[in-house]
Amino acid sequence: MIKDFGYIRVAAVRPLTIPANIKDNTKNIITLMKESSKNKCDICVYPELSVTSYNCGDLFRQQILLDTALESIIKITEESTGLFGIHIIGFPYAENGQLFNCGAVISHGHILGIVPKSYIPNNNEYYEGRWFSSGLKSNIKNIYIKETKIPFGTDLIFCSKNNNLESFGIEICEDLWSIIPPSSSLSLAGASIIFNLSASTDILGKAYYRKNLVKQQSATIMGGYVYCSAGVGESTTDTVCGGHSIIAENGKILLENERFTRDSNLIFNDIDLEYIQHERFNNSTFSQSIINNSDTLIYRKILYNSESESDFLLNRGINPDPFIPDSSSDLNKRSGEIIKIQSTGLATRMSNSKIFKTVIGLSGGLDSTLALLVILEAYKQLDLDYKGIHCITMPGFGTTGRTKSNVEKLCKEMKLSLQEIDITEASLLHFKDIGHNSSILDTTYENTQARERTQILMDKANQLNALVIGTGDLSELALGWCTYNGDHMSMYSVNSGVPKTLVKFLIKYYANSIASERVKNILFDVIDTPISPELLPPDKNGEISQITEDTIGPYRLHDFFLFNAIRCAYSPEKVFFLAKTAFKGDYKSETILKWLKVFYKRFFSQQFKRSALPDGPKVGTLALSPRGDWRMPSDADVSVWLAKLNL
Repeated sequence: MIKDFGYIRVAAVRPLTIPANIKDNTKNIITLMKESSKNKCDICVYPELSVTSYNCGDLFRQQILLDTALESIIKITEESTGLFGIHIIGFPYAENGQLFNCGAVISHGHILGIVPKSYIPNNNEYYEGRWFSSGLKSNIKNIYIKETKIPFGTDLIFCSKNNNLESFGIEICEDLWSIIPPSSSLSLAGASIIFNLSASTDILGKAYYRKNLVKQQSATIMGGYVYCSAGVGESTTDTVCGGHSIIAENGKILLENERFTRDSNLIFNDIDLEYIQHERFNNSTFSQSIINNSDTLIYRKILYNSESESDFLLNRGINPDPFIPDSSSDLNKRSGEIIKIQSTGLATRMSNSKIFKTVIGLSGGLDSTLALLVILEAYKQLDLDYKGIHCITMPGFGTTGRTKSNVEKLCKEMKLSLQEIDITEASLLHFKDIGHNSSILDTTYENTQARERTQILMDKANQLNALVIGTGDLSELALGWCTYNGDHMSMYSVNSGVPKTLVKFLIKYYANSIASERVKNILFDVIDTPISPELLPPDKNGEISQITEDTIGPYRLHDFFLFNAIRCAYSPEKVFFLAKTAFKGDYKSETILKWLKVFYKRFFSQQFKRSALPDGPKVGTLALSPRGDWRMPSDADVSVWLAKLNL
């Protein structure tokens, strides 16, 4: 594994198995062990009872089957010598007059431990209780195979000697379906990944349920979950097995195979152990659960040496847009939910304050347009007349005809009142008052306009007994790309939890799902307008001259940095590594490194602005409110982080 970045390669390996054909089953297992070794898979799980196959029925009472199965495990163990990784193989094992459905953990010619199944089904679909005993109450702690003492029991956790992030536990099929799965306790006791050997039959709708069960359990344990079920070679006397394999991480499906294929199947992916540790560390419920259950979390830790691979290539998709759902259907659903959260927050604030008028400054840009759409939805919730919405456009030195025209057309089509207050003369008078040369286009020149606009909005709100609705977004707050006590300030900031890369999609969703055709066309032109504060004069053609991303870097990169550096708390080196992987072909490494340094510098130096944020709704898993997700001293030094990027 890559120890520097905390990834471990896991595999769900489904050999073709035939009931009682232990010779061929063993051969197929060994073939796939070698294939997984070539792919540098660290830990591999195989189906339940994969040596014999699951559906052997009363043949499990035949000693010849049990003896041959044990011989198979010995042969597989011998064959593992020199192969990469750990292999978890399903087989039946008899001891003290009881038969157990087990998973043997095999590595480099040794059996590290054997885990029996905890919950034995005996229902309409499975009659396993006819043959097998539960390992939960077994007093067997060790067994001997060829005079070698091997740990046995449901109380085993396997832990790497040389990597404290790497540990795993095992549960078998029905264990996952139990009310309190063993994986819950295993995870509280330290297992970062759970491997499930299964032989789940396929009936209509069960695959969907099974997938969601794995997904949800990985979220519950805040860990990795690798599920591998028996395939079509199983007996079809009464049921069919489809061979479902799933790899999940903390509530997300990383990879899933195609069911009902007639060949052996191996899928693998890289689980992020560092991310798992961060999620657990930052969740007080997880740590409280450990304390509350400490009396029952008594496990034996089986140590092993984890392997490293210097030529490791990450086998995992890295989403370059982590704030945006992968599928269009999810994106539409999420977009509607986000706007509902934003508008509900505003509607509740209006209702509780008994202030039912709002003031918003419209620039014709993305953020103020989204804020306006949120206001409209809030008024719908409260069944209020749009006459309470007071839109103000405040052209200044950098305002272009395109943005001003879009504001006018949007308000006209939506039948909203619009007041124009030109700030040019007031800004020039202010320059004169403070002794600033208006030909010097510096931060004073820019921020004077931003603060003049905020003053107008605040005073207008006083005049109308209204709330000033803030428009700034999460990405701007992260970078400090806002004027302190200018556009930084409002009475309720509806976009403060929305990253810049998501703003466009929210407006697009509104345009396609809610807006009229004419409003839709205007909104799409807003989306296509370059991002700019429009504080510097236009070019000679009257077009926007001040492009935000030319100054601070692409928002797409910064949102990626924000998610991975702050939400996931990855090291600067890991963020850089992931960015190079995610944006390969889009940005050169030196470009990514340049803007990553800018991100860290600005994020640290601009905390003082975030420390004085107005209220606003959190909409995703990351927010920067000093009262919520992010508490950071404004004086924090960035040098340690930047030093890691002196590559």
